[in-house]
Amino acid sequence: MQQALIGDSITTVSERTGERARHTRGLLLIAVYKGLLALFFVALGVAALHLLNKDIDDVISQLGDFLRLNPESKFVNFLYDRSSMISDPLLKRIGMLAFVYAAVSLAEGIGLYLEKAWAEYLTLGITASFLPWEIFEVFHRATWVRVALLVVNTVIFVYLLKIVVARRRPTL
Repeated sequence: MQQALIGDSITTVSERTGERARHTRGLLLIAVYKGLLALFFVALGVAALHLLNKDIDDVISQLGDFLRLNPESKFVNFLYDRSSMISDPLLKRIGMLAFVYAAVSLAEGIGLYLEKAWAEYLTLGITASFLPWEIFEVFHRATWVRVALLVVNTVIFVYLLKIVVARRRPTL
């Protein structure tokens, strides 16, 4: 298998069949990002289900000891105050939603890797649906994580929109 870099694309030539498969670098990067996002949400789902039937205050205490946090710190007290809101049904919902979102992200990533139009439209729609919320969150309280997510998702949205619009133009 030979690879040649041509513009914004990586062209792979199979020595066996002589066929060319073009992979746009941008779509590959987005596919990798979606794959990593899927892994993150699988880990979140597993963690939520792992906490079922456990004393959350005890888990917070163990985590604080492990991370050597001051038990009197504002952060630890914040976690203790919020832990009363966490119940087993809530953990089940968090786990299931995390697994569903991981499956959707994985489908997006695989579809983008295979350069399927449906994956471009799906990713475009999902990304567009989260942008207003992310903008609201940045204006509400700007953190580097929120700003970074907004920038990444805006770049993904604009890039995919360019691809979709370019595909719909008639070729001469």
